[in-house]
Amino acid sequence: MVITQEKSVSSYDRGLLYGDGFFTTAHVRHGEILLWGLHLQRLQTCQQRLNFPQLDWQSLDEYCSKLCVNIAQGVLKIVITRGEGGRGYLPPHNAKPKVIVQTSPYPEHYPALINSGLRLEYAQTRLGHQPLLAGLKTLNRLEQVLIKQEAQQYDCDDVLVEDIAGNVIETSVGNLLCVRDGKVYTPILQNSGILGVYLQHLERNNHIEKVDLRREDLQTMDALFVCNSLMGCVFVRSLDEHLFNLSLARALKSQLESGVL
Repeated sequence: MVITQEKSVSSYDRGLLYGDGFFTTAHVRHGEILLWGLHLQRLQTCQQRLNFPQLDWQSLDEYCSKLCVNIAQGVLKIVITRGEGGRGYLPPHNAKPKVIVQTSPYPEHYPALINSGLRLEYAQTRLGHQPLLAGLKTLNRLEQVLIKQEAQQYDCDDVLVEDIAGNVIETSVGNLLCVRDGKVYTPILQNSGILGVYLQHLERNNHIEKVDLRREDLQTMDALFVCNSLMGCVFVRSLDEHLFNLSLARALKSQLESGVL
């Protein structure tokens, strides 16, 4: 395993050629990688399910901790590819994974979105079904590229994405949480979608039921939230033409983050 901060990769790297790899993105604050244990767990799950060679997690832990120690507020991204391989899809028997570690500034527009809430529209682009990859944050992100391109056409902060069966799955940046009558729901990610680290964090302290959700279900919710590792939990102020009670949303957000739902 090679850990590097290089900004270039070999033209033979399987992450470049086939998207053969995975990644995670973490929030760094005052030198601490927030939810670091869950990020490592995500990487380990990807390594196992994608049949990667065993990786040196302790070395990665030490490398990232040292790299971030002087960062007051920023972003840590870890990309792991299977390394270089020959021509064709079959991975080499002696694969040597490459770990690319990057740091960047915290997105400037996030604090305003967190304070004001998100305006969502529905995307026309649908997510396909692939149970073998569902939940994983792999380097195969062409669906998300198309979704982001579509989102630029709308006057909104983000788009809500359905799968090919019409089930609501996630937004382009995070997982979806819905609250109705004090109960919290999130979409089932059995066939598509990414299991986010912040969602897992909230599941530790709240009872969150995984269910199939359709458009009509969201209209009956008291509040919607979008969560990811960088933004945390952000309330939705509107979905298409539907407006949510912002006072109630803020109160429910506080309860979610306090672990009382």
